[in-house]
Amino acid sequence: MAGAGLTGLRSVELGVVDVAANAHFYTEIWGLAPLARAGATVYLRGTGAPHHLLGLHPRRKAELLNVTFAARSRADVDRLYAAVQRAGTAAAGAPATVAGAGGGYGFVLRDPEGRNVRIVAEDVRHADAAPVADRPHELAHVVLNAADVSRSRAFFVEVLGFRLTDRTERMDFITCNDHHHNIAFARGAGPTLNHIAFEMPDLESVMRGAGRLRDHGYRIEWGVGRHGPGHNVFAYFVGPEEVVIEYTAEVQRVDEHYRVGGPEDWQWPPGRIDRWGISGPPSARLREAQQKIRFADIILGRD
Repeated sequence: MAGAGLTGLRSVELGVVDVAANAHFYTEIWGLAPLARAGATVYLRGTGAPHHLLGLHPRRKAELLNVTFAARSRADVDRLYAAVQRAGTAAAGAPATVAGAGGGYGFVLRDPEGRNVRIVAEDVRHADAAPVADRPHELAHVVLNAADVSRSRAFFVEVLGFRLTDRTERMDFITCNDHHHNIAFARGAGPTLNHIAFEMPDLESVMRGAGRLRDHGYRIEWGVGRHGPGHNVFAYFVGPEEVVIEYTAEVQRVDEHYRVGGPEDWQWPPGRIDRWGISGPPSARLREAQQKIRFADIILGRD
């Protein structure tokens, strides 16, 4: 479905037990800015144009409520909804005005493995967007675990218009713009959150951000290093309520001529886990946390 009209990853909505503690971490330590409240829910922005990058909703347990992608226009939203309908995929109603934070026009669907995905166009954008050193600009990508990676990838490619960029032994990487990937599917036991990656302006910002986290008692669980697929710099942490988060920068830009790599293209020599060969492997705590956060059973509505 080439030209489906998605422009990128906008935001992630998390259900958390302690909204106040999470909001403190993501603003005072991680580097996002408080934006708006809706009852007990808090919305946080980066320094880029998207209305918000993270929504923190009160829940009885930590869970992933939905992932939101931006579309170019209402017409593209309608086309994507029609494609979802043809695929027989559940949706929480037809496209309509979004009443909640950021506004816009969109709809929510539940993909074949039960993930809640929102598509929205004409939402609020910030006019003061500009990179700021050591602070997240936008979301780079989200990695989701899947019991059936091929099935998950096929839905996003064939129905939502993404394209495959690389495959490794563990993950399939797909994109809807010129970033190497906006989303990746990792082999796992089911539809859980692997991690959320926040894009920093540059390598220096990743290093300084990682230093800030360490100053506040958060150890680097993997990194600092440089990935193979995507070529991006990385530093991983386990945040509040065991949500895995990543600072990243220098994500590779690709076009339709990019050659899709396979597992044979991404093999490292013994003892190496990235391009640089400096970082050790992911910590045991990180690997455990990467499987913990499940998608909510109930579709989060248009708010």
